[in-house]
Amino acid sequence: MTQAFVLGAGIGERLRPLTEQLPKPLIPVFHRPLITYAFDHLHAAGVRRLVVNTHHLAQAYDAAFPEKMYREMPVAFRHESPVRLETAGGIANVRDLLQEKPFLVYNGDILTDLPLEPLIREHEESGNIVTLALRSRGPALHIAYDEAGRRVTDIRNKLETGNEGTHLFTGIYACSPAIHEWITPGKVESVIPIFLNMIRAGVKVGAVVLDEGQWWDLGSRTQYLAAHAALNGMHGPAVHPEAQVSPEAVLRRVNVIGPGAVVEAGAQLEECILWPGARVVTGARLSRCIVRGGITAAGTFEDVDF
Repeated sequence: MTQAFVLGAGIGERLRPLTEQLPKPLIPVFHRPLITYAFDHLHAAGVRRLVVNTHHLAQAYDAAFPEKMYREMPVAFRHESPVRLETAGGIANVRDLLQEKPFLVYNGDILTDLPLEPLIREHEESGNIVTLALRSRGPALHIAYDEAGRRVTDIRNKLETGNEGTHLFTGIYACSPAIHEWITPGKVESVIPIFLNMIRAGVKVGAVVLDEGQWWDLGSRTQYLAAHAALNGMHGPAVHPEAQVSPEAVLRRVNVIGPGAVVEAGAQLEECILWPGARVVTGARLSRCIVRGGITAAGTFEDVDF
């Protein structure tokens, strides 16, 4: 499977004010856009062509990928306007770009290194229209999974099976071109009702459980901060070489400080994230705060985003 549709149109309401400056998939994670981790993950699994939908602050994608390329992979962007089409609508809207070939779908707000090869293999060998990547643990166990049949039987008990869910949906799945026959072009619709309609009709919604590796949903500031703390040192230095941190500043625990960021003498930081170009002035005392690019933070704050 050599192409993927990466969802980049999310508004990121839970991450405001961070997403007032950047779309959620472009927020920096260890100094580079979150979506590039998805691109690298897909590239390692054999994907060589990317399609990304945009909506909120779409011009930021032009700035991030001016050549419409990433690691020699062409990246085709499709803007959704005036309304965001949700996942199923987004898939229908890029049907021409996907060229009636199989594709992976990958949520643009997750950070994971789970193995994609078993998902691709299961999808290709089973002949499923869609195959979901699941995990047996996590914060939202909404998928009812039949292990023997390797299939999804319900989602949040919407089909009244009595099963509220046993597995987490990772936001990654493989699709055959036949998925387009289940989606109404131009309709604003999540993919979940599509899956439920398929199950009602007796069509197998396949799944594979991938508990290896780590998985993060970075749609909230809590998870955004937690992922940086947990992954410290795995994705480059916490303090970028091009950051300016005074030797008289105090840094406690893990602080991720981006290129061009400035931390003045006497500032105190604990478990903070500074985006490229952020500034923290003398006397500031920040704990679990996030400072966006171009913003100056002063004063004493805890769990506040600037």
